[in-house]
Amino acid sequence: MTVVMTIVLLLVGGAIGFFAGRTLSASAKENKELAEQVSQTEATLSQYQNDVAEHLENSATLLEQMNTTCQNAMKQMEQSTALLQRATPAEKDAMPFFSHETQEQLAQTVKLRHEKKESVEHDDMTEAPLDYSGNPSGLFDDKKQSVTNAE
Repeated sequence: MTVVMTIVLLLVGGAIGFFAGRTLSASAKENKELAEQVSQTEATLSQYQNDVAEHLENSATLLEQMNTTCQNAMKQMEQSTALLQRATPAEKDAMPFFSHETQEQLAQTVKLRHEKKESVEHDDMTEAPLDYSGNPSGLFDDKKQSVTNAE
């Protein structure tokens, strides 16, 4: 009976060992897959950090270039302003905004306009404005209007 018992225990132990090995090897596979995922995620994170660092470096370079350009523009504006302020009144009159002919034409136009305004006299207006004429058209009456251009 010990022999039978030994064989049964050996078979039961083998079955338990078989299932335990399978279970442990499955968890080992899962652990291996998880380790691979972790390494991929770390590689992705590292690449992302490098991309962000490169982007920030490029942004800083562009901002520095913008700052330099703005400073150059400000210097140029200051120089232009200084040149305009140094201009003497004789230099300002030397180059008028309009040409001589244009100035004469503008002066004549202004005179004509002032003459027209002065020539208009206030006559006694005996006639009412057309809005209030003595012959109303009846357009806004409730009566039906005849069509004058009917064919």
